[in-house]
Amino acid sequence: MLNKPLQARTWRFQRPGDVDVLELENLPLDEPAQGEVLIQMKTIGLNRADVMFRRGTYIEKAEFPSRLGYEGAGVVVSTGEGVEHFSPGDHVSILPSSSLARFGTCADKLVLPASLLVHKPVNLSWEQSSSIWMQYLTAYGGIIHAAGLKKGETLLVTAASSSVGLAAIQIAQSAGARVIASTLTVEKKQHLLALGVDDVISSEDEPDLYQAIVSRLGGEHLNAAFDAVGGPQVEQIAKAMAVRGRLVIHGALSPEATPFPLKIALRRSLTIRGFLFLEVLHEAIIREKAIRFILRGIEAGYLKPQLDKIFNFGQMQEAHRYLESNQQIGKIIVRVDTP
Repeated sequence: MLNKPLQARTWRFQRPGDVDVLELENLPLDEPAQGEVLIQMKTIGLNRADVMFRRGTYIEKAEFPSRLGYEGAGVVVSTGEGVEHFSPGDHVSILPSSSLARFGTCADKLVLPASLLVHKPVNLSWEQSSSIWMQYLTAYGGIIHAAGLKKGETLLVTAASSSVGLAAIQIAQSAGARVIASTLTVEKKQHLLALGVDDVISSEDEPDLYQAIVSRLGGEHLNAAFDAVGGPQVEQIAKAMAVRGRLVIHGALSPEATPFPLKIALRRSLTIRGFLFLEVLHEAIIREKAIRFILRGIEAGYLKPQLDKIFNFGQMQEAHRYLESNQQIGKIIVRVDTP
């Protein structure tokens, strides 16, 4: 009896746009080739990059029809030749790749290179295992690798209620740094305070970020900043930096242009740089160091992903709509309804 050809229910889109461009399709799926692994997906983690990619505003541009999705977790079904560290039945998490379009995780089955997989942490649920790698790799790379944050220093984290923002707070606290978090609304500020963040600025009731920082520090001495927003507030952050401060920008949530604060940077010898998570993944030594750091933190319990809301696989449009509403505190997860 011939084996039934593999198919995967896969979310794709044919043009940039709103959530209604997302379509669920049945696509043929090849058996894993050399170095590849076939995975039955359990959960998918959503990121702000998914929305920007769908809308055509991300650093990677889609080639249509395009898949999407950076993260997920599932069970190994089969492996191709040469795969040594994974076997059928293994529980795995997916590392973010260099291409949403090529390796998009929004499907119920995936064939991926084994290099994109790590064994699922045993103390995490499927949902939590879909919400660790993008946020913790980005946060570790931005504040430990790029900013060189040290014990006793002060760090500003913007967009602090996002999954990456929460990850940055946890990592900075574990490093012995003082954290000042900024977020949009008073409601999100209250959520962050409830999670144990001591210093939180809400732009809703403190619109001048520079003054809000200075009032908490009693002067201008941020040692580092991890900014997801960009735009005009970059100049306000730079004004609050100490001499030889490090400002790492990892996102562009602001629709406005981002000025370069040249005179401030010159006077205070500031380092201002962009950062993308791929910087960590593409350098083998840094990658392994980051993965060990994250797994150690998860096992010890001081790194713990915060989940916001869970959707079913057929609700991908609704999940994206909720992500765009900017209501979430932490990670949005899609649960795959496996047969």
